[in-house]
Amino acid sequence: MGGGFGGKESRAVLVSTLAALGAQHTGQAVRLVLDRDVDMQMSGQRHPFYATWTVGATRTGELRALRMRLYSNGGFSHDLSMGVLERAVSHVDNCYRLGAADIVGRVCRTNTQSNTAFRSFGGCQGMIMTESMLCELADHINVPIEHIRRINMYNAGDVTPFSQPLLAEDWNVPRMWDQLEREAEVAVRWAEIDEFNRTTQFRKRGLAMVPTKFGISFGVKHLNQGMSLVHVYMDGSVLVAHGGTEMGQGLHTKMAQIAAETLDVPLSTIFISETATNTAANTSPTAASASSDLNGYAVYNACKVLADRLRPYRERMHDASFATIAKTAYLDRVKLSEAGHYATPDIGFSWAENSGLLYFYFTQGVALAEVELDVLTGSHTTRRVDIIMDVGRSLNKAIDIGQIEGAFAQGQGWCTTEEFLYSPVTGRLLTQGPGNYKIP
Repeated sequence: MGGGFGGKESRAVLVSTLAALGAQHTGQAVRLVLDRDVDMQMSGQRHPFYATWTVGATRTGELRALRMRLYSNGGFSHDLSMGVLERAVSHVDNCYRLGAADIVGRVCRTNTQSNTAFRSFGGCQGMIMTESMLCELADHINVPIEHIRRINMYNAGDVTPFSQPLLAEDWNVPRMWDQLEREAEVAVRWAEIDEFNRTTQFRKRGLAMVPTKFGISFGVKHLNQGMSLVHVYMDGSVLVAHGGTEMGQGLHTKMAQIAAETLDVPLSTIFISETATNTAANTSPTAASASSDLNGYAVYNACKVLADRLRPYRERMHDASFATIAKTAYLDRVKLSEAGHYATPDIGFSWAENSGLLYFYFTQGVALAEVELDVLTGSHTTRRVDIIMDVGRSLNKAIDIGQIEGAFAQGQGWCTTEEFLYSPVTGRLLTQGPGNYKIP
């Protein structure tokens, strides 16, 4: 698939439409390859956000009220801007009790290219506004920012501004915060950093510790479904087709693991069919951090039916291989193919009434970063990063750790090095390629 996954959720229509138009007029197959500068000008970026806020808090830093207005640069067309804005608005709270909250977001039409989906889909834009606000508050009342974050952190049973309660069995951020603070020896390292900063003039060090939660579900209810098609062959091999696309994130590997575990066969016997509409129709986008859940449950449901169908043969043929069992079932005219489907239960939210379940659950984490800054040049070095993530029961720890590390690196680039520059007159993107744009 290549890079730019979020942009391909919708902006691929620009390329596909041109190719289809050329094929229609010429009667020939058309291949369209864009130069990098043309691609970047056409496909859009992560939405820039602007926010204004007014906050009320006690002298010790406990939040009592927040009024925030979010403005998103959508570019010249809607694209997915409303969905991005909705997620930004619903992630303004991050992990904190805001008190009385009045949060309003607007998409602004501008003369830039139409901005589109990008990793976190508005979540990080909403969270960073609140984190910035908390830092301003900490400076204003002269209270450590870590203290403000901790005392305002949600407890189990609290309710978010979008009316979703945080259940005791699912809410682990406070425990992860305390665990990371203890295991990363934050107090000891702060003492070392204070001594370093006292004895050096032009290089300074600091620590930052930030929690996060991210809602898992599509904002559009009907997208919260997955499907699969599983075939068992007489030689014991299994072919799995599902509605997710592989883009290097390891989705196919996880689907193969689910099938192998459910059917109780070696992983080497599972083969994944590349995603196509003739095997998995009406698929949802591979997005919203929900693809393993949606397609994984669909694969599980199909394999569970097949496993139950083959159970009598396994009970009768104790020492037989799976290939022998499959062939015997075939000779008995047993169906060895099954379609699976899964729909996220209980999901559905009304923005007009601020009611319903917006997210099925939250992934949660806490990160601690130590940075050294050259105060003369502004250059910085990340000396150490500690992260604790709650990902539930991991399907594949190696893949999940890679995703977590990659997400941190990408987020660090977004906050420190990535910068888009536009012509103030025409709105044309000026940072069009590797020569003047640094990938986050």
